[in-house]
Amino acid sequence: MNVREYLSVPYLLEAQAVERDGQWTRRLRYPELPGVEAEHDDVEQALVELERRRITEVMRRLRAGDPPPVPRSPLETTDQGWWARHLGLGALIDGQLDRDGADLAPNT
Repeated sequence: MNVREYLSVPYLLEAQAVERDGQWTRRLRYPELPGVEAEHDDVEQALVELERRRITEVMRRLRAGDPPPVPRSPLETTDQGWWARHLGLGALIDGQLDRDGADLAPNT
């Protein structure tokens, strides 16, 4: 799979409203992608942060030679390059989208 495909894998999204000290916050996470979660009092801001963390984690795993889980086929109708740039992660993915995911890991 290439990097674009890894970034296009649709993960299940879990969302919760959580009360802390009388204040409500939104907790979002991708349970199929361990450790990728975000909290914010505004659900839209939580989703933006969750997506930043998803892209960062997928790229980190590919660079470490530990591909992320692929529980279902990548979506063909997403523009992951645009989304990453929109989230301020353009430098992380520029020139990488069409590379094979395995090629990102350093040779051991």
